[in-house]
Amino acid sequence: MRVLAIVHQRDAGPGVFAEAIRDAGGELDEWTLAERPQPPADPFGYDAVVVLGGAMNVVEGDRHGWIAEEKALLRGLLEREVPLLGLCLGGQLLAAAAGAQPRRASRPEIGWHQVEVTPEGEDDPLLGPLAPRFEAFQWHSYEFPLPPAAVPLARSEVCLQACRLGERAYAIQFHPEVGRADALHWIDDYEADPDAVRIGIDPAVLGPETAEKIAAFNRLGRDLCRRWLEVSSPG
Repeated sequence: MRVLAIVHQRDAGPGVFAEAIRDAGGELDEWTLAERPQPPADPFGYDAVVVLGGAMNVVEGDRHGWIAEEKALLRGLLEREVPLLGLCLGGQLLAAAAGAQPRRASRPEIGWHQVEVTPEGEDDPLLGPLAPRFEAFQWHSYEFPLPPAAVPLARSEVCLQACRLGERAYAIQFHPEVGRADALHWIDDYEADPDAVRIGIDPAVLGPETAEKIAAFNRLGRDLCRRWLEVSSPG
């Protein structure tokens, strides 16, 4: 299986998803779209596409001209029913491509937060095994509402956390892909995020908590990725 990872910044790569894809015998190409306009190959030629996170927000098209181009690409991939998985910013971009209007959340979710699987999610091949609830690492100030005809799969106290678009496309708000090094780097660099500063993130607390919890969460992430690969497999 050939998978394309659309990357928006270098410290927000595919993380443990890269490990899961390669362990499953897949081939992973990374495309840092904001830095390199040309993809490594035709995006429509891949068996599946994962769209990753980033510090920018989906509504900042004036600052980041590639956002409109990426949404157009995702619309095309959705129309062709290419298996997709959008994570955090990637989930917001995918939801926007499907007709939703991402917006600022009622409050940021940064750090570890409980996520509840919806009744619809209990039967979903990706989210069902996580029912009834799980703890997830998050870092976002924006959210995506449910796109037209999408199925809600998971929610937190703040917002929708996962939905399915058709049979093989998913938008997810939390960060199942993030590895230990990137998560701890985000925490060390928290002052780069004005919302993290505003809500009083304490790296002396969040750092050790993350170091303690990240191994189990990475197992969750690898397993989720493997299930997505199974759903995405041709034929």
